[in-house]
Amino acid sequence: MTPILLTIYVLIWPVIVAGVLAVLVHGFVKEAAEARREGDPII
Repeated sequence: MTPILLTIYVLIWPVIVAGVLAVLVHGFVKEAAEARREGDPII
């Protein structure tokens, strides 16, 4: 594997992980806000 391809492969993983984390956090914040509006406990 050429060094440039290996570099791209190694550097793309943090981008993928950050995207997945952003989706999870967005969903949690949305659910928490909805629960707070309705007066339901989060847990």
